[in-house]
Amino acid sequence: MEPAPGPQEKYQLITRNLQEVLGEEKLMSILKERELKIYWGTATTGKPHVAYFVPMSKIADFLKAGCEVTILFADLHAYLDNMKAPWELLELRTRYYEEIIKAMLESIGVPLEKLRFVRGTDYQLSKEYTLDVYRLSSVVTQHDTKKAGAEVVKQVEHPLLSGLLYPGLQALDEEYLKVDAQFGGVDQRKIFTFAEKCLPSLGYAKRVHLMNPMVPGLTGGKMSSSEEDSKIDLLDRKEDVKKKLKKAFCEPGNVENNGVLSFIKHVLFPLKSEFVVLREEKWGGNKTYTAYEALEKDFAEQVVHPGDLKNSVEVALNKLLDPIREKFNCPELKKLSSAAYPTPSKAKPGEKSTKNSEPEDVIPSRLDIRVGKVISVEKHPDADSLYVEKIDVGEAEPRTVVSGLVHFVPKEQLQDRLVVLLCNLKPQKMRGVESQGMVLCASSVGEPRQVEPLDPPAGCCAGERVYVEGYEGGEPDEELKPKKKVFEKLQADFCISEDCVAQWKQRNFLTKLGCVSCKSLRGGSIS
Repeated sequence: MEPAPGPQEKYQLITRNLQEVLGEEKLMSILKERELKIYWGTATTGKPHVAYFVPMSKIADFLKAGCEVTILFADLHAYLDNMKAPWELLELRTRYYEEIIKAMLESIGVPLEKLRFVRGTDYQLSKEYTLDVYRLSSVVTQHDTKKAGAEVVKQVEHPLLSGLLYPGLQALDEEYLKVDAQFGGVDQRKIFTFAEKCLPSLGYAKRVHLMNPMVPGLTGGKMSSSEEDSKIDLLDRKEDVKKKLKKAFCEPGNVENNGVLSFIKHVLFPLKSEFVVLREEKWGGNKTYTAYEALEKDFAEQVVHPGDLKNSVEVALNKLLDPIREKFNCPELKKLSSAAYPTPSKAKPGEKSTKNSEPEDVIPSRLDIRVGKVISVEKHPDADSLYVEKIDVGEAEPRTVVSGLVHFVPKEQLQDRLVVLLCNLKPQKMRGVESQGMVLCASSVGEPRQVEPLDPPAGCCAGERVYVEGYEGGEPDEELKPKKKVFEKLQADFCISEDCVAQWKQRNFLTKLGCVSCKSLRGGSIS
């Protein structure tokens, strides 16, 4: 067993490849007494790409140095930053980030059990945190907060108030996560210095700040989720990786703004302590470098050709991406990926492209589901299997609804009961009677078929909104367009849990009084 590293060795591991450290003396002082507590936060906005391996490799360094590491999924920050993550997609994107970040860490051999994972909304909506936000707002200026977020928060002509809150919340996170240090990119520097200035004014300690350099993207500038050609997605196919690396900026002898070299320096070398340049024998054969400086020197002197460098990075990068691709090849994570980052609809011939418009999201809040009370029930005059019901859903007049429940639910069991009604389907005639909604029911999987209307919690009133957990916000569509099949797509993931609770993708149907359920059809479907 290797001896535990001493304070100086830990300091070297923690600070290697960093661009700047604020609070070096305090860092060394802590390391002489105990292990460092540090956190890295990421706002759950655009899809993580291969540049995220840069902080991941530093997290590996922190763990080797014995640090206690927290990873914060900053979901609330993602919304505050000019709504980069729409509220309706926030939960899905946070789940996607959790899965993809954990997959990245596993691919580089980081033991997840040594890490603490936290969501911002786990504590940022608490009474204590909210009070501190107000306290902070009384001691900082609009000028200082805008300046602090200049490199991170999206800058627009008429900024939203939410963007001004962002730096303060990030400062408070240091206190509420109970850490000694925060780690991030050098683009966070203004927020870090803002935190050092404002936290003591609330009676909280100033923290250490560790900053990575900004790694150039493949085009030579900053690697960005919003610039497709500048980054390689973690789920890109091997042929896409090859194509993007082939187009990457890697001018012979030029080591400035070289994204390919930077990736080797900040990811591949720290992980493996070496890098192998693959090339044919006629060009000198493979060469192993154990120091990055030697590789950079050979590239600058054009001993190493850009084509060989790119091919070698392609091989090494695919080894990191293969386990991530494999993990995300399962149906559940494929579905999560497409739901969190829906593809923008394509324009029809003759129409303007919708590439830059908001994508149409198939999410539960688009459904207008309400509690209804059955006022009357009659047999359909022209169909033996259908009831015609009058259902109060909190509107001026009850709705007429046609339901195929005659063979499953006696008339007297429907009269005066509470039901769950989908209210924004396009009205349609059923054997001559226009139906203005759909009573949602649980249905058994096997034969003989059994059907039970869903039950709202006791005490609900007609007209109360029914929503899916995590999708409380958002306005439902005025009317669901039949050709879009929004309900049908969502319904494919409706089910009844083993506790008889109605769910969508394992998230409960709720009212403000509790869960929507059925009487006995465990594991059934909902229609």
